[in-house]
Amino acid sequence: MWSKVGDYIKKHKLLNVNDLYLVALSGGADSVALLLLLKEAGYNVHAAHCNFHLRGAESDRDEAFCVEHCQQLGVELHRAHFDTREYAELHKVSIEMAARELRYKWFDQLRQDMGAAGICVAHHRDDSVETVLLNLVRGTGLRGLTGIQPRNGFILRPFLCVSRAEIEAFLSGRGQKYVTDSTNLEADALRNKVRLQVLPLLCELNPAVSENIQRTAENLVEAQKILDAISDNYKDSNILELSELEKYGSSEYVVFEWLKNYGFNGSQVHQILDADSGGIVSSASGYDVLKDRTRLIVEKTDVTYQAHRNVISMTSKRIVVPEEGTYILDENSKVKVRKCAVYVSKNPKIATLDADKVVFPLTIRRVEEGDWMVPYGMKGRKLLSDLMTGLKMNVFEKRRQLVVVDAQGVIVWVVGLRTDHRVAVGDQTKTVLEISFVTL
Repeated sequence: MWSKVGDYIKKHKLLNVNDLYLVALSGGADSVALLLLLKEAGYNVHAAHCNFHLRGAESDRDEAFCVEHCQQLGVELHRAHFDTREYAELHKVSIEMAARELRYKWFDQLRQDMGAAGICVAHHRDDSVETVLLNLVRGTGLRGLTGIQPRNGFILRPFLCVSRAEIEAFLSGRGQKYVTDSTNLEADALRNKVRLQVLPLLCELNPAVSENIQRTAENLVEAQKILDAISDNYKDSNILELSELEKYGSSEYVVFEWLKNYGFNGSQVHQILDADSGGIVSSASGYDVLKDRTRLIVEKTDVTYQAHRNVISMTSKRIVVPEEGTYILDENSKVKVRKCAVYVSKNPKIATLDADKVVFPLTIRRVEEGDWMVPYGMKGRKLLSDLMTGLKMNVFEKRRQLVVVDAQGVIVWVVGLRTDHRVAVGDQTKTVLEISFVTL
């Protein structure tokens, strides 16, 4: 068996003979075989055993066996005891999740303390096949069909190339004892049902089913690498051009990989891809994704309000400006209001209005439904929703848009876009009221 495992270690560059490795040792067949094989192959290994105190005398029996096994091999053993039920109750997680979190947190801390290069765990081919089948039952994407990977950070899995039967045959040939977890023989957990009922039935159809499923999973890993390389091109942007993805034939995988970082699930990806332009889908993580014609845009649901296509922002829903002066909008911007000599601004961040026609206090707020103005150069009034649509602003830009309203309810300035004709600077203007947004 070492020939197969040794080749697998070399293929995936898992281990280095000059480094120290921790081997997770439960006392079961898989971990006992892994420790024995790596020790005999000349690797520098220590063992790490967790006693979760979940199975009464069995838990203590397992620990005692690990102590004896390591003494026979001349391997240093590190042990930890956990009150797993208390941890599960405290953190509101299942017993299984509690054991997993405790195990891997301790393993990683021990790895750092010992200066170990990695933690070897004894997942084998059947474990990977079971994972693929479980993910199929639950529903999954491409990544869920790739099975368990040989390396995940500092977690190393040298046994993924061999089956449970091969491991047990190896131990039998060596006369090596191991312990059996009685819960692994009970078909009450979903994984155990797959292991004890589903896989044996599939093996009746094809004795090589495990090898075939694992080979398929490995092929899918290569396909996933290609798609991940494509997805990486877009991971740092909050805008995804769907038209760019047409050359790959299908955009769904890339969109899913992009959106999952914002808390969106598979069904939401389908929902936004099927939506018309202007459609919005929200994630539980506090993000919205907008379909804007041929692109997708993501932003936080609780956004700051901004001047159109400018960097001016405001965290409050409205700010009152009682008189001339400088007012802080947020940590990045402020607004200055002052009277000055007559001139007409061409800067989109500065509005110049007839001071005698504007009534204080002013209010800075976002656009609201039904808002209207008389745009400069026009006599008729226009809904701001129509104005923004005409400028091809998307839904996100519309909901961020700021306006300045005077005491009479006149929207004197749609910030960055238009001033109102009724307060515009004209031939009779004596003094200008200048409103300017400044980025800090």
